[in-house]
Amino acid sequence: MIENISVVIMAKNAEDTIKECLENLSYFSEVILYLNNSTDKTLHIAKLFKNVVIIDGDFIGFGPTKNKAATYAKNSWILSLDSDEILNESLVKEIAEQDYTDESKIFILNRNNFFLGADTASKDSIARIYSTKHTLFNNNNVHEKVIIKNDSKKIVLKQSFKHYNIININQTLTKMIHYTDLGSQDKKMCFFSIVILKAIFTFFKNYFLKLHILNGWRGFVIAITHANRSFYKYLKQFINCREEK
Repeated sequence: MIENISVVIMAKNAEDTIKECLENLSYFSEVILYLNNSTDKTLHIAKLFKNVVIIDGDFIGFGPTKNKAATYAKNSWILSLDSDEILNESLVKEIAEQDYTDESKIFILNRNNFFLGADTASKDSIARIYSTKHTLFNNNNVHEKVIIKNDSKKIVLKQSFKHYNIININQTLTKMIHYTDLGSQDKKMCFFSIVILKAIFTFFKNYFLKLHILNGWRGFVIAITHANRSFYKYLKQFINCREEK
C-alpha cells in the first residue's frame, strides 16, 4: 500500500472511465475525487471504493480547481490524474519504488493517448507527481501545468499510463464547447484572418508534424477536431473584440 502519496482526481460526469481509473488505484491508501456538479453515475461508482474520499466542489478553472482539490489530501505528495487516465501495475510499482525525501523532485509520467478505443501512437510526457510544499499547478483556466521551478529536480519515470482521450464522438463536441469557452474567457483577438490562420496551422501541426496522418481516418478526425477547437476559441475571442467596440 502506498501511504505517502495522495492521488487527486478532478471529475465531472465520468461514468464511462471512472471505474477502471479507480480500480487501478487500489494500491494507494488515499484517493481524493473532487466532483464538480456530476449528474451521471460517477458518484455512485466512486462510493464502491473504500480508499476514495469524495469532495463536492465547484469548477473554477482547471489549474485553480486542481490546486483546491489537492488541499483536501492528507499528504504533501500529490499524484494528479484525470478521470480518463488509467495507471497500470508496472507504473504503480515504479512510483512506489521512488525516493520521496527530497520535496523539490517533480516526477514526469509518460502518457499514451487513445482515440475511440485505439492507441494513436500519440504520446506526451507531463509532470504529475509533486509536493505541495514545493510547487503547485499554475492558475491557467485551461492547459494547466505543474509549475517547474529553477530548483526543481525532474525525474522521468520509464513506465507509461493510458489516456482515454476520446471514447465517443459526442465528447469532441462537448469538450470543444467547454475548452473554447475557457480559452476565450476575458480574452480578445481583433483580426479575423488570424482566426483562419490559427485553425489551418493547428490542422497542419497535428496531421503532419505530429504524424496523425499515420493513424488513418482517426488521425484525420483528431487533426480536424483540434483545428475546430482552435477556430472556435479564436472566433469567440474575435467576437469579444467586436462586442467591445
